[in-house]
Amino acid sequence: MEEKKIPYKIYLNESEIPTKWYNMRADMKNKPAPLLNPGTLEPMTAEELAPVFCDELVKQELNDTDAYIDIPEEIQKFYKMYRPSPLIRAYFLEKALDTPAKIYYKFEGNNTSGSHKLNSAIAQAYYAKKQGLKGVTTETGAGQWGTALSMACSYFGIDCKVYMVKVSYEQKPFRREVMRTYGASVTPSPSNTTNVGKKILAEHPGTTGSLGCAISEAVEVATTTEGYRYVLGSVLNQVLLHQSVIGLETKTAMDKYGIKPDIIIGCAGGGSNLGGLISPFMGEKLRGEADYRIIAVEPASCPSFTRGKFAYDFCDTGMVCPLAKMYTLGSGFIPSANHAGGLRYHGMSSTLSQLYHDGLMEATSVEQTSVFDAAEQFARVEGILPAPESSHAIRVAIDEALKCKETGEEKTILFGLTGTGYFDMVAYEKYNDGVMTDYIPSDADLEKGFAGLPKVDL
Repeated sequence: MEEKKIPYKIYLNESEIPTKWYNMRADMKNKPAPLLNPGTLEPMTAEELAPVFCDELVKQELNDTDAYIDIPEEIQKFYKMYRPSPLIRAYFLEKALDTPAKIYYKFEGNNTSGSHKLNSAIAQAYYAKKQGLKGVTTETGAGQWGTALSMACSYFGIDCKVYMVKVSYEQKPFRREVMRTYGASVTPSPSNTTNVGKKILAEHPGTTGSLGCAISEAVEVATTTEGYRYVLGSVLNQVLLHQSVIGLETKTAMDKYGIKPDIIIGCAGGGSNLGGLISPFMGEKLRGEADYRIIAVEPASCPSFTRGKFAYDFCDTGMVCPLAKMYTLGSGFIPSANHAGGLRYHGMSSTLSQLYHDGLMEATSVEQTSVFDAAEQFARVEGILPAPESSHAIRVAIDEALKCKETGEEKTILFGLTGTGYFDMVAYEKYNDGVMTDYIPSDADLEKGFAGLPKVDL
Protein backbone atom coordinates (compact mmCIF):
# COMPACT_ATOMS: atom_id res chain seq x y z
CA MET A 1 0.00 0.00 0.00
CA GLU A 2 1.24 3.45 -0.85
CA GLU A 3 2.55 5.44 2.09
CA LYS A 4 0.43 8.49 1.16
CA LYS A 5 -2.74 6.52 1.94
CA ILE A 6 -1.75 5.99 5.56
CA PRO A 7 -3.35 8.77 7.65
CA TYR A 8 -1.65 10.65 10.44
CA LYS A 9 -4.06 9.14 12.95
CA ILE A 10 -5.59 5.71 12.46
CA TYR A 11 -8.86 5.34 14.32
CA LEU A 12 -10.84 2.14 14.62
CA ASN A 13 -14.61 2.05 14.66
CA GLU A 14 -16.39 1.63 17.97
CA SER A 15 -17.42 -1.85 16.84
CA GLU A 16 -13.73 -2.81 16.56
CA ILE A 17 -12.96 -2.34 20.26
CA PRO A 18 -11.93 -5.81 21.51
CA THR A 19 -14.67 -7.90 23.12
CA LYS A 20 -12.17 -10.45 24.44
CA TRP A 21 -8.87 -10.07 26.26
CA TYR A 22 -5.91 -12.09 24.96
CA ASN A 23 -3.96 -14.26 27.40
CA MET A 24 -0.35 -14.69 26.19
CA ARG A 25 0.30 -17.45 28.71
CA ALA A 26 -1.95 -19.82 26.78
CA ASP A 27 0.53 -19.77 23.87
CA MET A 28 3.71 -19.88 25.96
CA LYS A 29 5.60 -23.17 25.80
CA ASN A 30 7.33 -22.32 29.09
CA LYS A 31 4.65 -21.01 31.41
CA PRO A 32 5.46 -18.42 34.09
CA ALA A 33 6.44 -20.07 37.36
CA PRO A 34 3.59 -20.16 39.91
CA LEU A 35 3.23 -17.79 42.84
CA LEU A 36 4.46 -19.42 46.04
CA ASN A 37 3.04 -19.32 49.54
CA PRO A 38 5.75 -17.52 51.56
CA GLY A 39 5.20 -19.88 54.49
CA THR A 40 5.08 -23.26 52.78
CA LEU A 41 6.87 -22.41 49.49
CA GLU A 42 4.13 -24.36 47.74
CA PRO A 43 2.20 -22.96 44.76
CA MET A 44 -0.56 -20.61 45.86
CA THR A 45 -4.08 -21.99 45.48
CA ALA A 46 -7.21 -20.05 44.60
CA GLU A 47 -8.39 -20.49 48.17
CA GLU A 48 -5.18 -18.93 49.53
CA LEU A 49 -5.38 -15.95 47.12
CA ALA A 50 -9.09 -15.28 47.76
CA PRO A 51 -8.56 -13.20 50.96
CA VAL A 52 -6.30 -10.85 48.98
CA PHE A 53 -7.82 -10.59 45.49
CA CYS A 54 -11.36 -10.59 44.08
CA ASP A 55 -12.60 -14.08 43.22
CA GLU A 56 -12.88 -13.56 39.46
CA LEU A 57 -9.45 -11.92 39.34
CA VAL A 58 -7.95 -14.93 41.11
CA LYS A 59 -9.30 -17.13 38.31
CA GLN A 60 -7.74 -14.86 35.71
CA GLU A 61 -4.45 -14.77 37.61
CA LEU A 62 -4.14 -18.56 37.57
CA ASN A 63 -5.46 -19.15 34.04
CA ASP A 64 -2.65 -20.43 31.82
CA THR A 65 -4.84 -22.22 29.28
CA ASP A 66 -7.57 -19.99 27.84
CA ALA A 67 -6.22 -17.81 25.05
CA TYR A 68 -9.22 -15.49 25.04
CA ILE A 69 -11.41 -14.35 27.93
CA ASP A 70 -14.67 -12.48 27.40
CA ILE A 71 -14.77 -8.83 28.44
CA PRO A 72 -17.97 -8.27 30.46
CA GLU A 73 -20.51 -6.07 28.70
CA GLU A 74 -20.41 -3.36 31.38
CA ILE A 75 -16.62 -3.02 30.95
CA GLN A 76 -17.04 -2.90 27.17
CA LYS A 77 -19.50 -0.01 27.59
CA PHE A 78 -17.04 1.87 29.80
CA TYR A 79 -14.23 1.30 27.29
CA LYS A 80 -16.35 3.11 24.69
CA MET A 81 -16.01 6.32 26.75
CA TYR A 82 -12.35 6.61 25.66
CA ARG A 83 -11.57 3.74 23.34
CA PRO A 84 -10.53 2.97 20.69
CA SER A 85 -7.38 5.01 21.22
CA PRO A 86 -5.51 6.33 18.17
CA LEU A 87 -2.54 4.78 16.45
CA ILE A 88 -0.49 7.74 15.22
CA ARG A 89 2.11 7.93 12.47
CA ALA A 90 4.91 10.15 13.77
CA TYR A 91 5.47 11.94 10.47
CA PHE A 92 6.84 15.08 12.15
CA LEU A 93 9.29 13.14 14.30
CA GLU A 94 10.46 11.19 11.26
CA LYS A 95 11.08 14.47 9.43
CA ALA A 96 12.93 16.00 12.37
CA LEU A 97 15.19 12.96 12.61
CA ASP A 98 15.64 12.77 8.81
CA THR A 99 15.21 9.03 9.05
CA PRO A 100 13.91 6.53 6.50
CA ALA A 101 12.27 4.66 9.38
CA LYS A 102 8.50 4.73 9.74
CA ILE A 103 7.48 5.43 13.34
CA TYR A 104 4.08 4.71 14.89
CA TYR A 105 2.86 5.13 18.43
CA LYS A 106 -0.26 3.95 20.24
CA PHE A 107 -1.50 6.85 22.37
CA GLU A 108 -3.19 5.84 25.63
CA GLY A 109 -3.40 9.29 27.24
CA ASN A 110 -6.78 10.40 25.90
CA ASN A 111 -8.72 9.87 29.15
CA THR A 112 -8.88 11.83 32.40
CA SER A 113 -6.46 9.50 34.19
CA GLY A 114 -3.96 10.38 31.46
CA SER A 115 -2.66 6.85 30.96
CA HIS A 116 -3.31 3.26 29.96
CA LYS A 117 -3.94 2.25 33.57
CA LEU A 118 -7.70 2.78 33.25
CA ASN A 119 -7.94 -0.33 31.04
CA SER A 120 -7.31 -2.57 34.04
CA ALA A 121 -8.65 -0.30 36.79
CA ILE A 122 -12.18 -0.42 35.43
CA ALA A 123 -12.02 -4.21 35.17
CA GLN A 124 -10.77 -4.70 38.71
CA ALA A 125 -13.31 -2.24 40.17
CA TYR A 126 -16.07 -4.02 38.24
CA TYR A 127 -15.20 -7.42 39.71
CA ALA A 128 -14.99 -5.92 43.21
CA LYS A 129 -18.45 -4.37 42.81
CA LYS A 130 -19.86 -7.60 41.36
CA GLN A 131 -18.54 -9.49 44.40
CA GLY A 132 -20.35 -7.08 46.70
CA LEU A 133 -17.23 -5.60 48.31
CA LYS A 134 -17.18 -2.26 50.13
CA GLY A 135 -13.94 -1.17 48.53
CA VAL A 136 -10.38 -1.87 47.45
CA THR A 137 -6.87 -0.88 48.47
CA THR A 138 -3.88 -0.29 46.24
CA GLU A 139 -0.49 1.35 45.84
CA THR A 140 0.63 3.89 43.28
CA GLY A 141 4.04 5.18 42.28
CA ALA A 142 3.92 8.18 39.97
CA GLY A 143 0.16 8.29 40.45
CA GLN A 144 -1.32 7.15 37.14
CA TRP A 145 -2.64 3.88 38.58
CA GLY A 146 -4.08 5.51 41.69
CA THR A 147 -5.79 8.12 39.52
CA ALA A 148 -7.27 5.49 37.21
CA LEU A 149 -8.47 3.32 40.08
CA SER A 150 -10.07 6.26 41.90
CA MET A 151 -12.01 7.03 38.71
CA ALA A 152 -13.10 3.41 38.30
CA CYS A 153 -14.17 3.06 41.94
CA SER A 154 -16.11 6.30 41.73
CA TYR A 155 -17.93 4.97 38.66
CA PHE A 156 -19.02 1.83 40.50
CA GLY A 157 -19.61 3.53 43.86
CA ILE A 158 -17.04 1.66 45.95
CA ASP A 159 -14.34 2.95 48.32
CA CYS A 160 -10.73 3.36 47.21
CA LYS A 161 -7.74 3.56 49.58
CA VAL A 162 -4.46 4.50 47.90
CA TYR A 163 -0.94 4.25 49.36
CA MET A 164 1.26 6.54 47.27
CA VAL A 165 5.06 6.32 47.23
CA LYS A 166 6.13 9.18 49.48
CA VAL A 167 8.50 10.88 47.05
CA SER A 168 5.74 11.00 44.41
CA TYR A 169 3.17 12.12 46.97
CA GLU A 170 5.38 15.12 47.67
CA GLN A 171 6.50 15.79 44.07
CA LYS A 172 3.07 15.38 42.44
CA PRO A 173 0.43 17.10 44.59
CA PHE A 174 -1.90 17.64 41.65
CA ARG A 175 -1.99 13.94 40.80
CA ARG A 176 -2.83 13.31 44.45
CA GLU A 177 -5.65 15.86 44.32
CA VAL A 178 -7.19 14.25 41.23
CA MET A 179 -7.46 11.02 43.21
CA ARG A 180 -9.10 12.84 46.11
CA THR A 181 -11.46 14.59 43.70
CA TYR A 182 -12.71 11.17 42.64
CA GLY A 183 -13.23 10.20 46.28
CA ALA A 184 -10.11 8.20 47.10
CA SER A 185 -8.15 8.53 50.33
CA VAL A 186 -4.43 8.98 49.64
CA THR A 187 -1.71 8.15 52.18
CA PRO A 188 2.04 8.72 51.65
CA SER A 189 3.96 5.45 51.99
CA PRO A 190 5.59 4.24 54.13
CA SER A 191 3.25 5.56 56.81
CA ASN A 192 2.46 5.14 60.48
CA THR A 193 -1.04 3.86 59.68
CA THR A 194 0.00 0.20 59.25
CA ASN A 195 2.19 -2.21 61.15
CA VAL A 196 4.37 -2.90 58.14
CA GLY A 197 4.71 0.83 57.45
CA LYS A 198 5.89 1.46 61.01
CA LYS A 199 8.41 -1.36 60.67
CA ILE A 200 9.82 0.00 57.41
CA LEU A 201 10.11 3.50 58.87
CA ALA A 202 11.94 2.11 61.90
CA GLU A 203 14.41 0.23 59.70
CA HIS A 204 14.80 3.02 57.11
CA PRO A 205 14.27 6.41 58.81
CA GLY A 206 13.59 9.18 56.32
CA THR A 207 13.02 6.77 53.41
CA THR A 208 11.31 8.22 50.34
CA GLY A 209 9.47 4.94 49.82
CA SER A 210 9.05 2.47 46.98
CA LEU A 211 6.28 0.55 45.29
CA GLY A 212 7.29 -2.47 47.34
CA CYS A 213 6.63 -0.50 50.55
CA ALA A 214 3.28 0.80 49.33
CA ILE A 215 2.18 -2.68 48.23
CA SER A 216 2.89 -4.05 51.71
CA GLU A 217 0.73 -1.38 53.34
CA ALA A 218 -2.14 -1.77 50.88
CA VAL A 219 -2.17 -5.56 51.29
CA GLU A 220 -2.17 -5.28 55.08
CA VAL A 221 -5.17 -2.96 55.06
CA ALA A 222 -7.06 -5.12 52.56
CA THR A 223 -6.56 -8.33 54.53
CA THR A 224 -7.44 -6.77 57.89
CA THR A 225 -10.48 -4.74 56.82
CA GLU A 226 -13.78 -6.52 56.26
CA GLY A 227 -15.26 -6.14 52.79
CA TYR A 228 -12.03 -5.03 51.10
CA ARG A 229 -9.64 -6.63 48.64
CA TYR A 230 -6.31 -5.56 47.21
CA VAL A 231 -5.86 -4.61 43.54
CA LEU A 232 -2.63 -3.98 41.64
CA GLY A 233 -1.91 -1.84 38.59
CA SER A 234 0.92 -3.84 37.06
CA VAL A 235 3.05 -7.00 37.37
CA LEU A 236 0.21 -9.51 37.80
CA ASN A 237 -0.98 -11.82 35.02
CA GLN A 238 -4.54 -10.47 35.32
CA VAL A 239 -3.30 -6.91 34.64
CA LEU A 240 -1.42 -7.89 31.49
CA LEU A 241 -4.59 -9.66 30.38
CA HIS A 242 -6.72 -6.52 30.73
CA GLN A 243 -4.07 -4.37 29.05
CA SER A 244 -4.09 -6.61 25.97
CA VAL A 245 -6.74 -4.25 24.55
CA ILE A 246 -3.83 -1.93 23.70
CA GLY A 247 -2.06 -4.44 21.49
CA LEU A 248 -5.24 -5.91 20.02
CA GLU A 249 -6.41 -2.48 18.85
CA THR A 250 -2.93 -1.67 17.57
CA LYS A 251 -2.68 -4.84 15.51
CA THR A 252 -6.17 -4.39 14.06
CA ALA A 253 -5.30 -0.84 13.00
CA MET A 254 -1.98 -1.89 11.46
CA ASP A 255 -3.53 -4.85 9.66
CA LYS A 256 -6.07 -2.49 8.05
CA TYR A 257 -3.24 -0.71 6.26
CA GLY A 258 -0.94 -3.66 5.70
CA ILE A 259 1.61 -2.39 8.23
CA LYS A 260 3.93 -4.86 9.97
CA PRO A 261 6.26 -3.48 12.65
CA ASP A 262 9.86 -4.61 12.62
CA ILE A 263 10.58 -3.26 16.12
CA ILE A 264 8.12 -2.93 19.02
CA ILE A 265 9.22 -0.83 21.99
CA GLY A 266 7.62 -0.32 25.39
CA CYS A 267 8.66 1.16 28.71
CA ALA A 268 8.88 -1.39 31.51
CA GLY A 269 8.40 -0.92 35.24
CA GLY A 270 6.20 -3.81 36.31
CA GLY A 271 5.08 -4.74 32.81
CA SER A 272 1.47 -3.58 32.33
CA ASN A 273 2.01 -1.29 29.33
CA LEU A 274 4.68 -3.42 27.68
CA GLY A 275 2.72 -6.63 28.14
CA GLY A 276 -0.45 -5.07 26.79
CA LEU A 277 1.20 -3.53 23.73
CA ILE A 278 3.11 -6.62 22.63
CA SER A 279 0.45 -9.23 23.45
CA PRO A 280 -0.96 -10.16 20.00
CA PHE A 281 2.43 -9.70 18.32
CA MET A 282 4.10 -11.93 20.90
CA GLY A 283 1.26 -14.41 20.38
CA GLU A 284 2.18 -14.64 16.70
CA LYS A 285 5.83 -15.04 17.64
CA LEU A 286 5.03 -17.79 20.14
CA ARG A 287 2.91 -19.66 17.58
CA GLY A 288 5.60 -19.30 14.90
CA GLU A 289 3.37 -17.18 12.65
CA ALA A 290 5.55 -14.05 12.53
CA ASP A 291 8.66 -12.55 14.07
CA TYR A 292 9.25 -9.18 15.69
CA ARG A 293 12.09 -7.53 17.54
CA ILE A 294 10.62 -6.53 20.91
CA ILE A 295 12.50 -4.17 23.25
CA ALA A 296 11.68 -3.45 26.90
CA VAL A 297 13.06 -0.11 28.12
CA GLU A 298 13.66 0.50 31.81
CA PRO A 299 15.33 3.26 33.85
CA ALA A 300 19.01 2.86 34.59
CA SER A 301 18.18 3.70 38.21
CA CYS A 302 15.90 0.64 38.59
CA PRO A 303 17.23 -1.94 36.10
CA SER A 304 15.29 -5.12 36.91
CA PHE A 305 15.67 -6.79 33.52
CA THR A 306 19.16 -5.68 32.61
CA ARG A 307 20.88 -6.08 35.98
CA GLY A 308 18.44 -8.09 38.09
CA LYS A 309 18.38 -11.78 38.90
CA PHE A 310 15.80 -14.28 37.65
CA ALA A 311 14.71 -15.72 40.95
CA TYR A 312 11.84 -16.11 43.36
CA ASP A 313 11.37 -12.98 45.41
CA PHE A 314 8.77 -11.25 47.52
CA CYS A 315 6.49 -8.92 45.57
CA ASP A 316 6.67 -6.35 48.36
CA THR A 317 9.19 -4.82 50.75
CA GLY A 318 7.31 -5.92 53.85
CA MET A 319 7.45 -9.56 52.71
CA VAL A 320 3.76 -10.21 53.30
CA CYS A 321 2.87 -11.04 49.69
CA PRO A 322 3.40 -14.29 47.75
CA LEU A 323 6.73 -15.01 46.11
CA ALA A 324 6.99 -14.59 42.35
CA LYS A 325 9.71 -15.83 40.02
CA MET A 326 10.81 -12.75 38.13
CA TYR A 327 13.73 -10.55 37.23
CA THR A 328 14.27 -8.68 40.48
CA LEU A 329 16.63 -6.35 42.30
CA GLY A 330 15.45 -7.69 45.65
CA SER A 331 12.33 -6.64 47.54
CA GLY A 332 14.43 -4.39 49.79
CA PHE A 333 15.74 -2.32 46.87
CA ILE A 334 14.54 1.29 47.00
CA PRO A 335 15.17 3.39 43.87
CA SER A 336 16.92 6.73 44.13
CA ALA A 337 14.63 9.62 45.09
CA ASN A 338 15.99 11.67 42.19
CA HIS A 339 14.34 9.35 39.67
CA ALA A 340 11.66 11.55 38.12
CA GLY A 341 9.21 9.03 36.70
CA GLY A 342 7.38 5.90 37.68
CA LEU A 343 8.91 2.55 36.72
CA ARG A 344 10.11 2.15 40.32
CA TYR A 345 9.20 -1.47 40.99
CA HIS A 346 11.98 -3.76 42.17
CA GLY A 347 10.81 -6.65 40.01
CA MET A 348 9.06 -7.43 36.76
CA SER A 349 6.00 -9.36 35.59
CA SER A 350 6.55 -13.11 35.82
CA THR A 351 5.09 -13.51 32.33
CA LEU A 352 7.44 -10.96 30.78
CA SER A 353 10.34 -12.27 32.85
CA GLN A 354 9.84 -15.75 31.39
CA LEU A 355 9.60 -14.39 27.85
CA TYR A 356 12.79 -12.40 28.37
CA HIS A 357 14.55 -15.39 29.94
CA ASP A 358 13.57 -17.48 26.92
CA GLY A 359 15.11 -14.93 24.54
CA LEU A 360 11.82 -13.84 23.00
CA MET A 361 12.42 -10.16 23.79
CA GLU A 362 15.28 -7.77 24.54
CA ALA A 363 15.79 -5.22 27.29
CA THR A 364 17.82 -2.05 27.66
CA SER A 365 18.14 0.68 30.29
CA VAL A 366 18.42 4.43 29.77
CA GLU A 367 19.43 7.36 31.98
CA GLN A 368 16.80 9.93 32.85
CA THR A 369 18.49 13.02 31.40
CA SER A 370 18.55 11.32 28.00
CA VAL A 371 14.91 10.30 28.56
CA PHE A 372 13.84 13.90 29.12
CA ASP A 373 15.89 15.04 26.15
CA ALA A 374 13.85 12.64 24.02
CA ALA A 375 10.61 13.74 25.72
CA GLU A 376 11.16 17.39 24.83
CA GLN A 377 12.27 16.56 21.31
CA PHE A 378 9.07 14.54 20.83
CA ALA A 379 6.83 17.19 22.42
CA ARG A 380 8.17 19.94 20.19
CA VAL A 381 7.40 18.13 16.95
CA GLU A 382 4.48 15.81 17.75
CA GLY A 383 2.50 18.17 19.98
CA ILE A 384 1.97 15.79 22.93
CA LEU A 385 3.76 16.27 26.25
CA PRO A 386 4.68 12.66 27.12
CA ALA A 387 4.80 11.08 30.55
CA PRO A 388 8.35 10.39 31.80
CA GLU A 389 7.56 6.66 31.76
CA SER A 390 6.51 6.74 28.10
CA SER A 391 9.57 8.79 27.27
CA HIS A 392 11.81 5.82 28.02
CA ALA A 393 10.26 4.14 24.98
CA ILE A 394 10.52 7.37 22.97
CA ARG A 395 14.26 7.53 23.75
CA VAL A 396 14.90 4.09 22.28
CA ALA A 397 12.52 4.63 19.36
CA ILE A 398 14.53 7.73 18.42
CA ASP A 399 17.79 5.83 18.82
CA GLU A 400 16.56 3.02 16.56
CA ALA A 401 15.31 5.52 13.98
CA LEU A 402 18.74 7.20 13.95
CA LYS A 403 20.36 3.82 13.37
CA CYS A 404 18.13 3.48 10.31
CA LYS A 405 19.38 6.86 9.15
CA GLU A 406 22.94 5.59 9.37
CA THR A 407 22.23 2.32 7.55
CA GLY A 408 19.53 3.50 5.17
CA GLU A 409 17.14 0.78 6.34
CA GLU A 410 13.43 1.56 6.14
CA LYS A 411 12.32 -0.24 9.27
CA THR A 412 8.89 0.21 10.83
CA ILE A 413 9.02 1.10 14.52
CA LEU A 414 6.09 0.90 16.93
CA PHE A 415 6.15 2.18 20.48
CA GLY A 416 3.65 2.72 23.28
CA LEU A 417 2.89 6.26 24.42
CA THR A 418 1.39 5.29 27.77
CA GLY A 419 0.13 8.72 28.74
CA THR A 420 0.64 12.44 29.18
CA GLY A 421 3.12 14.27 31.41
CA TYR A 422 1.09 17.25 32.57
CA PHE A 423 1.38 16.22 36.22
CA ASP A 424 5.13 15.75 35.89
CA MET A 425 6.14 19.38 35.53
CA VAL A 426 8.42 19.33 38.58
CA ALA A 427 10.56 16.81 36.72
CA TYR A 428 10.43 18.82 33.50
CA GLU A 429 11.37 21.92 35.51
CA LYS A 430 14.44 20.17 36.94
CA TYR A 431 15.49 19.09 33.46
CA ASN A 432 14.97 22.55 31.97
CA ASP A 433 16.87 24.18 34.85
CA GLY A 434 19.79 21.80 34.33
CA VAL A 435 19.63 20.38 37.84
CA MET A 436 18.37 16.90 36.92
CA THR A 437 21.03 14.27 37.51
CA ASP A 438 21.45 10.64 36.57
CA TYR A 439 21.76 7.88 39.13
CA ILE A 440 22.97 4.39 38.33
CA PRO A 441 23.18 1.97 41.26
CA SER A 442 26.59 0.40 41.77
CA ASP A 443 27.09 -3.35 41.88
CA ALA A 444 27.52 -2.98 45.65
CA ASP A 445 24.13 -1.22 45.86
CA LEU A 446 22.48 -4.05 43.99
CA GLU A 447 24.17 -6.73 46.07
CA LYS A 448 22.39 -5.37 49.14
CA GLY A 449 19.08 -6.14 47.48
CA PHE A 450 20.19 -9.53 46.19
CA ALA A 451 21.33 -10.51 49.68
CA GLY A 452 17.71 -10.43 50.81
CA LEU A 453 16.42 -12.83 48.17
CA PRO A 454 14.60 -15.78 49.79
CA LYS A 455 16.18 -19.20 49.52
CA VAL A 456 13.93 -21.18 47.24
CA ASP A 457 15.12 -24.50 45.85
CA LEU A 458 12.70 -25.66 43.17
